Amino acid sequence: MTGPEFAFLVLAVIGGFGAIRLVTSRNVVHAALYLVVTLAMVGGSYLLLAAEFVAWVQVLIYVGAIIVLVLFSLMLTKAPIGREALDNQQRGIAALVGAGVLAGLIFLIQDSFGGKDISLHHVRTAQVGESIFRDFVLPFEVVSVLLLAALVGAVVIARKDEGPAEPPERRVPLIGRRQPTVSPREGVRR
Repeated sequence: MTGPEFAFLVLAVIGGFGAIRLVTSRNVVHAALYLVVTLAMVGGSYLLLAAEFVAWVQVLIYVGAIIVLVLFSLMLTKAPIGREALDNQQRGIAALVGAGVLAGLIFLIQDSFGGKDISLHHVRTAQVGESIFRDFVLPFEVVSVLLLAALVGAVVIARKDEGPAEPPERRVPLIGRRQPTVSPREGVRR
């Protein structure tokens, strides 16, 4: 086994462990952190394939920005964190769907690459940039608008009032300031 093969094996084992823990975690925040591990291992795989630009984009955008967005929206929306609130007891159906998707992917990969010699060639960063902004600019912008809409939606959901506002006489006074008091009987400030 060569050095790059061993490094890929290590990345695959760590990334596979992170992916399994991602879907089996009881806590949504822990699942997001396992997603960080999985996406970082994907970035490491890109480094092994000599695609440094794609590796750093993977780390900066997915590991950095997307995970921060996920954690920010979880905290902002006060979403339920534990498994009790999120579990719908449909693990069997999910396992069948997952096995079906895996079988489909194996079939497609074998059909596309089975028996063919795959050779990798070095691609410059300028070529990647030209491809993104010439051929894929519309999907790139659609994803950015989608992420912006998700963030605005999280803010809107978090800003909804849960009930009527407290009357001024029941609000907690600010520390260090002298607040006027209201007599409950008279309603007059003293």
